[in-house]
Amino acid sequence: MITVVVADDEEMIRSAIVSLLGMEEGLVVVAEAANGTDAVALARRHRPDVVLLDLEMPPTDGLDTAAEILAGVDCRAVLMTRHARPGILRRALATGVQGFVPKSSPVSTLARAIRDVAAGQRYIDGEIAAAALSTESCPLTDRELDVLRLTRQNAAVADIARALHLAEGTVRNYLSAAMTKTDTTSRHAAATAAWENGWI
Repeated sequence: MITVVVADDEEMIRSAIVSLLGMEEGLVVVAEAANGTDAVALARRHRPDVVLLDLEMPPTDGLDTAAEILAGVDCRAVLMTRHARPGILRRALATGVQGFVPKSSPVSTLARAIRDVAAGQRYIDGEIAAAALSTESCPLTDRELDVLRLTRQNAAVADIARALHLAEGTVRNYLSAAMTKTDTTSRHAAATAAWENGWI
């Protein structure tokens, strides 16, 4: 049996996934979580073969959750998403995620992805792979990404400066550079552009 931990913050979707996977031969869901923090704890407790994670999930996204799980648990990770943002696949693969499927996939496809990943293979949805190949690499520096990540959380410039141990003027310089590189006219628009491209 392939053991699975399922994490999705939408209860109805999570329950449906758990029920449908329960009807698939050779798969057993051993635990389910509504957020990334619980998913990490359950993965450490149950040591499943595969963790199935929603990409958009509080308090951390599925990528950060997968990274934390894979760093401490000998298992494999599959991400599900409703919106396959360009560039996100590259980040997922760099994190160590082995599977990537849209939430619109039939359960047979999801089950196949889980089986393939459990067997040591990768499963990447074709449309997501094509989108990833057509996107440009990230033009932003790590520091620019840091300030945009906090901007997306609605942090003020002063708060970003404190969090990153930078001067406010330095933060503004990073934001200005990020706006230029993303061809946007505000720091919030730059943060949105970075998010939509899967850079943050």
